[in-house]
Amino acid sequence: MTAWLAALLLGSAPDAWALPAARPCTAAELSALTAEATTPYRLACRAVLTPGQSIRRPLLIEGAEASGAGLNCQGGAVGRPGLATTTRQPTIAIWSRRVSAQHWSRPTDIRIENCVIHGAVRVWGMGADGSYDDLRASSRTAAHTATAQGAAPSHIELDRVTIVGTGSIPLYVGPGVTRLSLTNSALTGRSDATAVYLDAESADNRIENNAIAVSTRREVLAVDGSARNRITGNRFDLKGRPGVFLYRNCGERGVIRHQTPSDNQITNNVFSGAARLRPQLVVVGAREGRRAYCSADRGYPFGSSADDGDRATNNVVARNTRR
Repeated sequence: MTAWLAALLLGSAPDAWALPAARPCTAAELSALTAEATTPYRLACRAVLTPGQSIRRPLLIEGAEASGAGLNCQGGAVGRPGLATTTRQPTIAIWSRRVSAQHWSRPTDIRIENCVIHGAVRVWGMGADGSYDDLRASSRTAAHTATAQGAAPSHIELDRVTIVGTGSIPLYVGPGVTRLSLTNSALTGRSDATAVYLDAESADNRIENNAIAVSTRREVLAVDGSARNRITGNRFDLKGRPGVFLYRNCGERGVIRHQTPSDNQITNNVFSGAARLRPQLVVVGAREGRRAYCSADRGYPFGSSADDGDRATNNVVARNTRR
């Protein structure tokens, strides 16, 4: 086992982030990737589609062995148009895999570009196995933020993609995910919740130069206990819904939120389609503990267990315009 792979398996990646790119996919792998199937394809190589090709099956990019994997659709599509996605069955899943009670194997340095994605992209670290037990247990320790970030995917690039939502959140950035970027892209379709969700303990993500026009049931972009993100240069068509909410979802599922929605930059965005009555473009401190489940994380001297408030500080909200 190479040193960098061992480090990833232990949830503590090298500081330099100079990992070797995954090898190019073989002809046999490309054939399997584009085959007519409904089972997820495990992508652990760099795939470049021929113009006109499409991928009908879901993709799973999981564990350290998938680090460096990539997909360039060259304008082609992933997923089945109109097929509803769920939180457990997204179109593209970039997930960590639980190795032991303390260790997660996580993928890093993933690039997806020039694709039309029907459904949803979900990036998950701790809790990717569908259970919140690990997150709850970790959140009861003082080092939870660092632990969650060490277990989660990092350095994920989505560039020049179009995500067409079909039910679940088109782009979900899970607990602890760091350095994900969505750039030069478009989000359309519909969502049962938000268009983009940055979940607790995630940080240093970039949502830049995108057109976001998803029909949502709530705010378009949620920053839930996520810090140091750049949300800039985007065009939001709100369709009567609120825009960007910053808050800390205290106590949900009994998980203590340690990190506050702080040090974010929300700048140079254009909002259209705001509600005529009480338009909400950017709301800093959108909840302040006003949820019935806030008491579910009581009993610990840190994070939302000690204080239900959002505690959103040092956020820069500037040069945003309404049209």
